[in-house]
Amino acid sequence: MAMNHRLSQLLIATCIPVVSLGALSGCAPLVVGGAAATTAVVATDRRTAGEQVEDQTIEMKAGSEMRKLVGEKGRVNTVSYAGNVLLMGDVPTEQDKQRAEELVSKIEKVKRVYNQLRVGEITPLSVRTNDSWLSTKVTTTLINTKDVPTRTIVVATERGVVYLLGRVTQAESERAGKAAAGVAGINKVVKLFEIVSPESLATDTSAAPVQESSAPASDTQPDSGSADVQTMPVQ
Repeated sequence: MAMNHRLSQLLIATCIPVVSLGALSGCAPLVVGGAAATTAVVATDRRTAGEQVEDQTIEMKAGSEMRKLVGEKGRVNTVSYAGNVLLMGDVPTEQDKQRAEELVSKIEKVKRVYNQLRVGEITPLSVRTNDSWLSTKVTTTLINTKDVPTRTIVVATERGVVYLLGRVTQAESERAGKAAAGVAGINKVVKLFEIVSPESLATDTSAAPVQESSAPASDTQPDSGSADVQTMPVQ
């Protein structure tokens, strides 16, 4: 009994420092399948905290401007990632479409506007519901795809077209695009990624882009910044 009591005391004394270190560390590395995730695919947003707040502010301001512009006659959704803004939805006239881009481009911290607004009647609820389902399917597919940093990728869908925004390496961009293009029911995948080097991620997960996705321009690509856009063929 005395030996068992001393052994218990020894185990408690050994474990206490370990627990304390875990509590003080604040955030341990993500563990998947028993091993810590590598730096390149760590499940965190690669934007700085400041960038994330700025993006939220941009989306709020843009939403307010769009409501003033089209009211109930249109529907505009805004997605911002590191100051790169995607506009999706429906507006009554071509003038409204251009005005929307002008207004959003003047918002503080906006770097670029990808204007994918459609001129016409408001998209039916059934189509919008299906878009939400497609976004969920694509997100799930990306999560289940090896070496794709899903926490730093934003998925948005409009009328069956899937848009991917985020800060990724070239290899991650290719893997994400290919995986998304394989999801049944989508019409097209458009990548609006900021491309960073793997080396920059080893020291700073909020690394600035070294270049951006590029592909030959086509009539189906976003109106603004088409040189930075890559469209994936649907499988």
